[in-house]
Amino acid sequence: MGEKATSIDEYLRGIDPAFRPELERIRALVTELVPGVEESMSYRMPTLTYKDRALVYFTASKRHMSLFPSSWAIEEFADRLADYKTSEHAIQFTLERPLPTDLIEDLVRFHVRQIDADRH
Repeated sequence: MGEKATSIDEYLRGIDPAFRPELERIRALVTELVPGVEESMSYRMPTLTYKDRALVYFTASKRHMSLFPSSWAIEEFADRLADYKTSEHAIQFTLERPLPTDLIEDLVRFHVRQIDADRH
């Protein structure tokens, strides 16, 4: 799914059409929330970059989608992510259980603050 894409648009054209609106929603939300983010592909995933650092990655698999907001953000909001499958770096979600807009905003704002503080 989107494995050889060279742009986010190309990636989105190559995934299950059912997932496309949800990933477009995340893309638009982050772009609106953080003006000036740049789009690229990194690790074969759509990537939104802030101050030359990856702010979020997002992907689609056969049965779920994933958001990679940073391990710090996942740790910070672990209580609000309890109903989702998470790893150190990723949050898995489905069309039946999408990530709420306010949660995505909080994850992104938190990571922006970490980047602004030059945390590595």
